[in-house]
Amino acid sequence: MTTRIIRPFHALAAVVLAMLALAPLAAAHTVAHASAASTVRVTEKEFSIKLSTGSLARPGTVTFEVKNAGKMKHNFRINGKQTRMIQPGKTASLTVVFKKKASYHYICAVPGHAALGMKGVFSVR
Repeated sequence: MTTRIIRPFHALAAVVLAMLALAPLAAAHTVAHASAASTVRVTEKEFSIKLSTGSLARPGTVTFEVKNAGKMKHNFRINGKQTRMIQPGKTASLTVVFKKKASYHYICAVPGHAALGMKGVFSVR
């Protein structure tokens, strides 16, 4: 009778030990993805847009922190996503997922602003 009780206990113990051994690997995988996110500071004013960096080393998530340093309302559009209208002196955030290596055009989507120079290219290598 004790043999039948001990064997299931050993099997359960083996499963628990295997799960504990794999837990650090799962945590490391999560940390690697979290650190892949980047922040790019964007400064807009009449009539230019400056990025703290013009590229991303590999596809991933970028949060654009957009500051309107001008005297007019502006916004920021890239990869099909856009901020709200940003009042002078204010800031807005825009999180964008870049899934592939490419060149992505960005603009201030206020009519006429891109034609006056508020545009550029962000590269994902």
